[in-house]
Amino acid sequence: MAKVRKAVITAAGRGTRQYPASNAVKKEMFPLVDRDGLSKPVIQIIGEEAIEAGIEEICIVTPPGQEKIYREYFRRMNNEEAKAYRGKDWAILESEKLHSFGERLYFAEQSTPEGFGHAVFQAKEFANGEPVLLMLGDHIYISDIKDRCARQLIRIYEQYMLEAASAVQPTLERLLHLFGVCKGTPVDANKGIFKADLIHEKPSIEFARENLVTPGLPAGNYFAHFGLYVFGSGIFDSIEYLIKNNIREKGEIQLTAAQEHLRQQTEKYWLVQAHGQRFDTGIPYGLMETQLALALNGIHRTEMCEAIARILATQVKA
Repeated sequence: MAKVRKAVITAAGRGTRQYPASNAVKKEMFPLVDRDGLSKPVIQIIGEEAIEAGIEEICIVTPPGQEKIYREYFRRMNNEEAKAYRGKDWAILESEKLHSFGERLYFAEQSTPEGFGHAVFQAKEFANGEPVLLMLGDHIYISDIKDRCARQLIRIYEQYMLEAASAVQPTLERLLHLFGVCKGTPVDANKGIFKADLIHEKPSIEFARENLVTPGLPAGNYFAHFGLYVFGSGIFDSIEYLIKNNIREKGEIQLTAAQEHLRQQTEKYWLVQAHGQRFDTGIPYGLMETQLALALNGIHRTEMCEAIARILATQVKA
């Protein structure tokens, strides 16, 4: 059984949807208060999800020259900095955690912005033939069960010795233009496991109704990508096929097209229904929603509920 011990986080986008803030701070470094009550950048919350799922090494795909931003952050305090935190043992502990995180990091550069699939391909050397957990640098995942969302997917991949596994979530058809969408055949519907039959990027409602209906889902619902994937080495072969043949969509090398190419090569590409929610911090509303979700699932839940009630009462009076 191939153990999943490596993760790839794509962070090569410009963050145009979060302008002007993204001109000052990379969107992956936007701060949020996590469930433990600590303020962290988005990418740290994502990386900790991977580490808690058993990941040992993490490759961040960046634009040229941005490795130094992460290296500067993921390190322990120097002696001068530590003086400001004298007596605050929790901060010193967090500093050590940042150092430990930084020791796991590797980097790959995407020299030109040629799409999500192209960004993933830059991590081929890092993967070195091993399976990888793929995560998006602006998506945060909150599980509904004990296991983190990433752990749920890795467990199925390892248990069934798969070639690829994509986390999916039932999604209303009016939202399909936002996602890659998958059709599945039940393997064990009670466990939310399906064999992938077709993968298509942002389909029209008409195409989805004709080609992407998964048995057992409520009418008008389809499996859309959740933003978590585990891939064996075959995904890099499929992306390379697209690059060599210049197969692009809207001028870009798309991961969804590589997934469909890979699916056609193997019977062991499965879909796993995630027990949890995904939140997109790459858009303004999504960032607000993410912070609210983290707060309501964290140690300050009671205070947040009280604050929301006060705010809503004020709005009703107004």
